[in-house]
Amino acid sequence: MDGFYGKPFGIKKPERREYNEVLELSLVEALYLVEKGKLSVLNSEGKEMSFDELLNEAYNRIKSFKSLYIIYRDLREKGYVVRSGLKFGSDYSLYRHGPGIEHAPYLIHVYEGDEIIDPIELVRMGRLSHSVKKKFMLGIVRNGIPNYILFKWYKP
Repeated sequence: MDGFYGKPFGIKKPERREYNEVLELSLVEALYLVEKGKLSVLNSEGKEMSFDELLNEAYNRIKSFKSLYIIYRDLREKGYVVRSGLKFGSDYSLYRHGPGIEHAPYLIHVYEGDEIIDPIELVRMGRLSHSVKKKFMLGIVRNGIPNYILFKWYKP
């Protein structure tokens, strides 16, 4: 199980790969590490939370969390490093090897299978990803199963 989880607390742009400092994890990263038995999360009373308890807590806070988690877990299981894509206006940025080793070649936008996607949003996502030299993908979850659509610019 490779690293690249979280970010060193209080360090904007880390320069090395291994740390002894405190890491700040996203909710999706924490849930994944709990599922893999690599992390324990305590509730406000100090009791360890199960995977399902943490998932329900996350879902209560973020409506689309289950789809976000399904895509995150699927891509991690396929060997990719999945990081927040917030600074690029997407849900995730996706690396083959990891941040600091390469630039993320992909941006991922997560949708649930029954969501309607405005075509203008597709154009916006495509233009933004192209301007930062990344390809963009939709991660679509239908009935708990992740599917992907990769978009490329086409010049006739």
